[in-house]
Amino acid sequence: MNNETPRPRTTTGPATRRTVLAGAAAAGLAAATATTARAESGPAGQAGDRAPVREPFGRLPDGSRVHRWTLENGGTRLRVLSYGGIVQSLEIPDRRGRYANVSLGFDNLDDYLGADTFFGALIGRYGNRIAKGRFTLDGRSYQLPLNDGQNTLHGGTEGFDKRVWDVEPFTRGSDVGIVLRRTSPDGEMGYPGTLRAAVTYTLTPRGSWRIDYAATTDRPTVVNLTNHTYFNLAGEGSGDVYGHELTLAATRYTPVDATLIPTGELAKVVGTPFDFRAGKPIGRDIRTGHPQLLRGQGFDHNFVLDKGITAEPRHAITLRDPGSGRILRIATTEPGVQFYSGNFLVGTLAGTSGRVYRQGDGLCLETQHFPDSPNQPSFPSTVLRPGQTYRSATEHFFHG
Repeated sequence: MNNETPRPRTTTGPATRRTVLAGAAAAGLAAATATTARAESGPAGQAGDRAPVREPFGRLPDGSRVHRWTLENGGTRLRVLSYGGIVQSLEIPDRRGRYANVSLGFDNLDDYLGADTFFGALIGRYGNRIAKGRFTLDGRSYQLPLNDGQNTLHGGTEGFDKRVWDVEPFTRGSDVGIVLRRTSPDGEMGYPGTLRAAVTYTLTPRGSWRIDYAATTDRPTVVNLTNHTYFNLAGEGSGDVYGHELTLAATRYTPVDATLIPTGELAKVVGTPFDFRAGKPIGRDIRTGHPQLLRGQGFDHNFVLDKGITAEPRHAITLRDPGSGRILRIATTEPGVQFYSGNFLVGTLAGTSGRVYRQGDGLCLETQHFPDSPNQPSFPSTVLRPGQTYRSATEHFFHG
């Protein structure tokens, strides 16, 4: 399967730099959930004009209610489920002002429960893969459930994507959004420590979508949160994304073994199909037969962003659909991005448009720390300790 700002975390050396802010955990988490209002010019739509709207979206087998929240601001409409923090739809205009949903997903809850694609989901505790579901922290070993062959993917069999979150709407200045909160108990999916997480989805008046992640723990643990939206800028259900042009400010990437676990090498992209520095169509090199592409059945790799970890989101990724003219620019605080080209969509699922999803009909750009970091000492650390606050932020800018 596919995988996968803040201020700099405490640093034990260049190789283990991590975005953690020391301080009182509860106070830090409370501060992290309050995103700063940003006065930005852009399309019409003030927060006070369109407050978030909640509606029923079904029930889980245990009877738990799931709601859908609709956010509108700056010409962007975002629909989010309380189940898994899932982005159910994302509507933006093209160059002619025509709107389309540019994210893959379903129109009903049952399909989300029956699929294992992570469409639009909030991923945790650990985004991406951990080798053999094992890691050692402070001399103690932990075993996670295996849900990707011999590895653990996206937190385990019941990660954050399969949980109902508490949701609080807000309007703040000209911003509109929701805060999703959840407490993950000590030992859930094998992870140590009670983790209190808060994830803020904000739409700004210029129509950008920002995600702020925050978490605290009462025991040392590992954390790597991300979002798993599948994008198709031509519109959901419109066909493959191989004609989309992708630019990544990444000189290196992390090659993987046969089970898609990083080997530990930071390989140069120059002279390989992984060189997106100047921008190119996704499909140009995807069928070249490169050994790494054969392992992932396409692109399913972590790219090492040249900017590294930053205190505030910095632009590193651009995606463009020539046909519609839609452009997505992504800024992040994270040191990596998992580019997944939708390789495991096999024509067995029909999306919100009623059309079947086939290989390459959507792509993911998961801003993150690197896969398997708990077992890779040379990678930036994903360890979170009591008294520290995990923080990460990613902002998506849309242009028609």
